[in-house]
Amino acid sequence: MTDKARVTEIVPDLYTISIYVQEFNLRFNHFLIKDEEPLLFHTGMRQMFPLLRDAVARVIDPSTLRWISFSHFEADECGALNEWLGVAPQAEPVCGLVGALVSVNDFSIRPARVLAHDEILKTGKYRLRLRQTPHVPHNWEASLLFEEVTRTLLCSDLFSHEGDVEPIIESDLVERARRSLIEGQKGPFSNAYPYTPLTESILHGLADLRPTQLALMHGSAFVGNGERALRDLAVTMREVLGPGTESPGSFHS
Repeated sequence: MTDKARVTEIVPDLYTISIYVQEFNLRFNHFLIKDEEPLLFHTGMRQMFPLLRDAVARVIDPSTLRWISFSHFEADECGALNEWLGVAPQAEPVCGLVGALVSVNDFSIRPARVLAHDEILKTGKYRLRLRQTPHVPHNWEASLLFEEVTRTLLCSDLFSHEGDVEPIIESDLVERARRSLIEGQKGPFSNAYPYTPLTESILHGLADLRPTQLALMHGSAFVGNGERALRDLAVTMREVLGPGTESPGSFHS
């Protein structure tokens, strides 16, 4: 793991804090919204916590964090949740009901603020809408946040791609994601992205939000026509993972 975190302001008050892990050839991205009630999306793994905490401190006092959110229960998404709750005494986890019931409220030292589908969390001037997205990108309890003012979708593992890549791109996102999905089917992570009867409709529902920024967990953030990118991703995932493919990650009714 690198000994440095890269901090980039994607749009005003929205920062990506990126840590490259050479062993995986992946960037792990964490997103900080600077507002009256600051929000961190992705806690990072526990071993990343000191590095990530120091990077957050370049932007705000970490003790002032109010909300900590993530898509699903996984080490890079929320492994350091309790470490963050320890340094930020007013902070609360934010997730959907299923996540709170099956994992978060048992794991966390403080109970979660549960948001319903399409419920909005206000952090001050910014508004985050929770979308329940079961098995998209993966896990039953998955959900995503859409920041309505900047039109940024915090999209977790969707569009993941490898490499020590640039902070922001304006093209080539779907092709990068396609290559990673195809390559991923050959390795130990071939079951990472299940394809269900709801996958395509969930992706089109996210596209209907018309995001202009896509904040990825792994890879470069995307600035541009997020609606088109999500609809193209729906096609790509159906072609690579859907019915009639050899993908062991597919399951259908």
